[in-house]
Amino acid sequence: MLSITIDPAIREKCPRLTLDLLQCAVSVSGENETFWQYVEKTLTEVRDKFRVDEISNIPAIRKARDAYKALGKDPSRYRLSAEALLRRVLQGKGLYKVNNVIDILNIISIRSGISIGGYDADKIRGNITLSKAGENIAYSAIGRGLLNIENMPVLFDSAGSFGNPTSDSERTCVTEETRNFLMVFFNFEGTEAVRTWIDESERLLIQYAKAKEFFRIQVD
Repeated sequence: MLSITIDPAIREKCPRLTLDLLQCAVSVSGENETFWQYVEKTLTEVRDKFRVDEISNIPAIRKARDAYKALGKDPSRYRLSAEALLRRVLQGKGLYKVNNVIDILNIISIRSGISIGGYDADKIRGNITLSKAGENIAYSAIGRGLLNIENMPVLFDSAGSFGNPTSDSERTCVTEETRNFLMVFFNFEGTEAVRTWIDESERLLIQYAKAKEFFRIQVD
């Protein structure tokens, strides 16, 4: 299991933050028709439950936006991934099809309002620290190009930055060659309800990604 710590500078600004990790062995594949039927049913339920103008009031998203403001990052310009995904769905744009593992992560994020990082654990080098990124720091984000991560809460390993609640880096992205998968739940609300979503992630990963050898850890 990977080791992870939260920098005191982050803790001072985000006192309720916990990082909840789920790591497992997976089989990554392309589109699964049965799973996508579940996705479409879930998205219909989400569209019936929320409106676009209500998104920022969802507790998990509201607390995460407050954390970005406390750290000096504009959450409207650099939207949290859960917020961006939910806006996309409610605007009728549908959900990206990436692979079975990332699609599961995205569905959990949409349903919970929690931004979740997804990584190929074998691409992470050494121990992990969540720190506030300094000035003039950027990385190549998945599907976004070069992303300015200054003042964001960012995951660092010995090779540098690789993940944050807005968008993860290409360096640690999940592909069909990925065998060891790591989910990081950026739980700014600090709610114990996250455990329900971890349970649901595990269930879906077993059902649709042949996942096994699960490890969990909470850092607070």
